[in-house]
Parts: sequence; C-alpha cells; structure tokens
Amino acid sequence: MDQTITEIIEFVEENDIKFIRLQFCDIFGELKNISIMSSQLEKAFVHGISFDASSIKGFLDIEESDLFLFPDPSTLTILPWRPQEGRVARFFCYIKTPEGEIFQGDSRNILSKAVQELWELGYTAKVGPECEFYLFKTDDEGEPILIPHDDAGYFAVAPFDKGENIRREICLTLEEMGLTPESSHHESGPGQNEIDFKYDNALISADNFITFKNVIKTIASLNGLYASFMPKPFADKSGSGLHINLSLDKGDKNLFHTDGSHSPEAESFIAGIIYRMREITAVLNANANSYKRFGCFEAPKYITWSHKNRSQLIRIPASKGEYSRMEVRSPDSTCNPYLAFALLIRAGMEGIKEEKVLPKAVEGNIYNVETSKFEKLPLNLKEALDIMAKSNFVEDALGEFVYNKFLENKFMEWKEYESNCKSHDEVSEWEFNNYFQKL
Repeated sequence: MDQTITEIIEFVEENDIKFIRLQFCDIFGELKNISIMSSQLEKAFVHGISFDASSIKGFLDIEESDLFLFPDPSTLTILPWRPQEGRVARFFCYIKTPEGEIFQGDSRNILSKAVQELWELGYTAKVGPECEFYLFKTDDEGEPILIPHDDAGYFAVAPFDKGENIRREICLTLEEMGLTPESSHHESGPGQNEIDFKYDNALISADNFITFKNVIKTIASLNGLYASFMPKPFADKSGSGLHINLSLDKGDKNLFHTDGSHSPEAESFIAGIIYRMREITAVLNANANSYKRFGCFEAPKYITWSHKNRSQLIRIPASKGEYSRMEVRSPDSTCNPYLAFALLIRAGMEGIKEEKVLPKAVEGNIYNVETSKFEKLPLNLKEALDIMAKSNFVEDALGEFVYNKFLENKFMEWKEYESNCKSHDEVSEWEFNNYFQKL
C-alpha cells in the first residue's frame, strides 16, 4: 500500500476519526457525499466506494448507473463542528467507472486537465474567490424565511451589523480546516456579508470554495440562520456575486506585477477571457435568477475592462507584488467552480497562444459613457445557453458529455422558469422555491 495512504490511515486511528465523508460535486456544482466508517477507508483507497450515479443529476442513466469514489489523499480535513469523540473527516474524491477510467462527468478532473495544460505551456494560474452571501432568519421549524438577519449596510459595525460574530465563527472554522481567511465584512445589502480567503492554485481554490460554502451554511444553521447564495434575492437590493481573482505566474514571476505597463502575456490572457466571455457565461452564471443581478449595484453588464472601476466586467485592482491580479466580476456562486475556473483558464490560455490583443480600457463609469459600441453579457439564461450551444470552444473545454448534459438540463430549467414566471424583472415565487432554499 502507498506510504501516503498508510500514513493517512494511521492519522485517522490516532485522531479518533470514526466517520469518513467522501465528497464530490455534480456537474452543476452541488456538493454530494457518502459517509463510511473509518474501517472502510483502505477499501476506498484501493477499490473505491460505489454509488448510484443515476440518482445524481446530470450523471448516468439507470441502465449504466455504477460509479466509484476514490479519495484524494491531499484533501483530508477534519470537520471541526462535528463531535470530538468519534470525529468526522472528509476527502474530495476522484470519480471512476467500473473499468477504472476517470468518469467523464468528473468536473474536478476537467479542471485538473486545464491546470496541467497551462503548466505544460509554462504558466501557473492562482485563483482567489471573493464570495458574497445573505443571512436570513428562520421560522419556528428552522425553515428559512425571506427576512434578512439585519438592516445594516456596507462596512457597518455592531450592533447594526448582526453578522459580525457569525463571520468570526466561520473564519475560525475555516482556519481549523486549513483555509486562510483574509478579510470579512458586511456588504451593501441588508443581511449581506462577504468573506475572502487567500488565493491558491486553481484546483485547491475550487476545493476550498466548495468547503467555504459548506462551512457558511453549516455555521449559519448552527446559529439559527439560513445562508443563501442566491444571486438576486431582492430586486431592489445588491445581488451576491462571486468575484474571481486570477494571477498568472511564469516561473517565480507574477506576470500581472509590472512597473507601469502590463506584460504582453497577461494582456493576451485577459483578451482571451474577454473574447470567450459570452460563450462561457452560462457556466459562470448558471441559473435564471443570475441575470437579474447584471447591470446594477456595480454588477457588470458590458464586456469591458478597467484598471480600477468596479462597474466593469474585468478590472485590474490597485494591488502590488504577489497580489497583482485581474478580477472577473460577472460570476456568481451558483456556478460549478471546477468548470468555471477551467473555462477561464482555457480562455486565457487560448489568448496567450493566439497572442490576442487586449481592447482599450474603459476607465470611466460604464453607466456614464456611450455603451452602444460595447458587447453585452447575455440578457438571460436562455440567451447564454443558445450561445454556449454553438460554442466548439466550450464543448472542447468541458468534454462532450458534460457539455451536452449541462445544456440539456439547463434548457429544461429555463423552460420551467418561463412557464412559471410572468415577469422577468421581479424575483418570482418560482425562483424562491427553486433557488432560495437550494443555493
């Protein structure tokens, strides 16, 4: 048996870990898991743990339903909120077929391949997500209700900011799990919060983001609240975005860190993402509610970039040294981060390979300049899916299986949304039933 696996099994025994959660995401980014006893861990590493893939949305049909989970040894983490006697740990998993091949719907593997190809080109991408979310009250049965936890605003302090202690608890829990929170604060909307954690390589950051969402929901629940990542719960309040920070290293040099000018490779990387943005938006903004966020409260609407302005799709923050980066401001937390990061990396990589030219920056407030010359982000999920359905780039990046399954399921979602929602401007009851309590 592999030395690493032997050491992990010894660690599990020495730390009184009795339960192992084997975790993975479906192709839409929803976290799934099965719990096994620690005595079964060696079997999991060697033979895998089987599950019914026909019961996972977007995976397999019932006639070919067996898949196997194999723990990734590098992702072992003890869950701090579980009992300290008979402790619980988790692994993220590779998903394999009965023949031992990586399952083509394993989105974690899709990102791994993109990271590997970027490395073979001579570069490494670092990713740092900034995640916004709302905290809502719950009723006597613990069910969420559409009443924010507080009425505070941007950067508010206690007692107006009632999320201060929960954010503190979340940050301490993340630290116990090996993540590095960097900042937290109240956001613009009532009950809206933001917590940022340190950048890392793309695969670790995607794992961390899934962990991050799970921790936020768990700690909120333990405090009698409900955390929602729904992009636009209120039509007249700030939406919740997922700002994705990207930097590009070549050797030990951050290509976004220059003295007064951008490196050509960094410019081409940005240009590649701009060029493919409309094609990849259905993955970055994966439900009908996502598009109600665009064009207000600093959420972008046009495919433009700027050095500082927050109304742009892409901005280059005023940071120096290792923190020099680009920030993509359109995505939201309904995305599958493995697929989202993979598409951004592949679009940027294509830009470098083809030496794409970065268009001129739009430094003014985008809402105060003539916008007719700028390309727009898709207006709704249907438009985004129609564009994606014609994209050979997205099909090649995701693989035929995930590409087709994603489109099939999301077109069905849009059809259901349209048949149940008379107004596309308001946040409908259907959206609350299908997004509010599930995101």
